[in-house]
Amino acid sequence: MGGQRPGIGRLTAAIVAVAAMLPYLTLKALWLTGSSIGVRGPNLMNDPAMIGLNAMTFAMDAVALLLALAFTMRWGSRLPAWLVLLPLWVGTGLLSVVVVAAPIVMATAGLTVFDGPIEPWVYLMVYGGFMAQGIGLMAAFVLYARDRWPGVFTTATNAVFPSPTRPLQRFLAWAAAVVAVAIGGVRLVSAFGAEVSVAAQDGLKGLLAIAGAAGLVTIVARWGRGPFWRPVVLAWLGSGSMFAWSLYFMIIIFAGGPLSAGASGPAGLVELFGLLTGLVMGMCGAFLLVERSGVGDVQPAQEPLERDDREHDRRTADHGHR
Repeated sequence: MGGQRPGIGRLTAAIVAVAAMLPYLTLKALWLTGSSIGVRGPNLMNDPAMIGLNAMTFAMDAVALLLALAFTMRWGSRLPAWLVLLPLWVGTGLLSVVVVAAPIVMATAGLTVFDGPIEPWVYLMVYGGFMAQGIGLMAAFVLYARDRWPGVFTTATNAVFPSPTRPLQRFLAWAAAVVAVAIGGVRLVSAFGAEVSVAAQDGLKGLLAIAGAAGLVTIVARWGRGPFWRPVVLAWLGSGSMFAWSLYFMIIIFAGGPLSAGASGPAGLVELFGLLTGLVMGMCGAFLLVERSGVGDVQPAQEPLERDDREHDRRTADHGHR
């Protein structure tokens, strides 16, 4: 992939993502430099906790912008796999919930849901940007991954490959799945009777947790002859959303400030288990992907095996996955 130009689809998706990030980054930069634009309480953004959270979210979106640019450049294919996958795992875990929940909330509750210390137009700009950013970034990443790691998209779930850590993977996958299903159930129960914004987010997080558990067990147990990428998507989004949202919640608790009001008690315990479970699921999936990276790499079986004078007869399809 080193000399391959990104296609028009990937370029377009990345441009949409970058364009959607710029207003958010501009707003955060203004708040960090003392502006109170869009804020009803002028002292809100002077709170140390808010300054820290604004700096953190600005940095997160800046990383997403750099990744979107990497998907459009040739040097992006030479980045270490972990440097691309780790921030995308966290980012898509956060954005997947926003992309689905935000339209539901706005369609059912209207602008009344944005009543608070921030002007309604800020919420509209931010969440509208998040939706466009999430769709563009995820589309660009899928097209990037298809070119860089084609084996994920062209092999079956039940493909056989050497896996020294498979016993550990199976134990971790099943153990994490039990906790993830329990967390998902708690979130679904809490969604009933809650206000629209909370119900939509908790309901979606619960469904993603359960779907992620099913996806991880499927790929570890090698169940089914269907495409490998389908359960990978479930495991990716389910584990990423659990880890990312729980991490964000825990940071808010420890930072204190206006956003931490009511963020304690049983909810904090659920988020702690979500953080740890999502991390275990992500690590288990990472082990599996590393061991599976050679599946489908070799040319058809009728080709002669390599000899000393034919070292380049067989070429890996995952070149760059280092």
